[in-house]
Amino acid sequence: MSEISKIPETPNLNRAVLAPLNQTTGEVRLSRVDDSLLIREAQQGNTAAFEELVRQYDRAVLRLAVHLTGSQEDGQDIYQEAFLRAYINLARFRFECSFYTWIYRIVTNLCLDHLRKKRSRGRDLNTTACAEGEAQEDRLDRMPDRRPGASPERSFAGRELQQSILRALSQLSPRERMVFELKHYHGMRLRTVAGMLNTTEGTIKNTLFRATHKLRLRLAEVR
Repeated sequence: MSEISKIPETPNLNRAVLAPLNQTTGEVRLSRVDDSLLIREAQQGNTAAFEELVRQYDRAVLRLAVHLTGSQEDGQDIYQEAFLRAYINLARFRFECSFYTWIYRIVTNLCLDHLRKKRSRGRDLNTTACAEGEAQEDRLDRMPDRRPGASPERSFAGRELQQSILRALSQLSPRERMVFELKHYHGMRLRTVAGMLNTTEGTIKNTLFRATHKLRLRLAEVR
């Protein structure tokens, strides 16, 4: 937040104060304003237009950052950095892809850098932060037979399996983990993932295959 405040005329990126386009400008509030229009307005210095872009994507970006880092705090930092970079580099946007793909590409690259740094420092990627955070809860919701009403034996088995999955994910390379989570936890198409990571769909397929194979081997060891 402090870095953002140092930039002249940078709009406030705090989600609590984001607002739609100013009614006094004559703009009509829409549930989803056209991205291209907003980008062109923002490129001409209309900070309200950029704030509207942030408003439309902020929750999705924050959720993605928290999921990929496995930490609410780290996800918040990357969320702020992603929109800061988007603001600084918006003049270079050439409409060769959607704003959705562009901002997600920024987020995934920041997350990749973050995970690589954590990996190089020898830290566990998931056990504490992810097990106690919202990302872990969402993953648990996607697993079968893990509802609160389940029997104690089933709940224990579910927690054990969950921890095994998290440990297995931590053994993947940052890029393998990124591709696996974008595909299976966020339901993104491989073509979309390829666009975010600036590579080919074939490369993403190969990465996903390796990640899935490694996870199966890891999980087979704990059965």
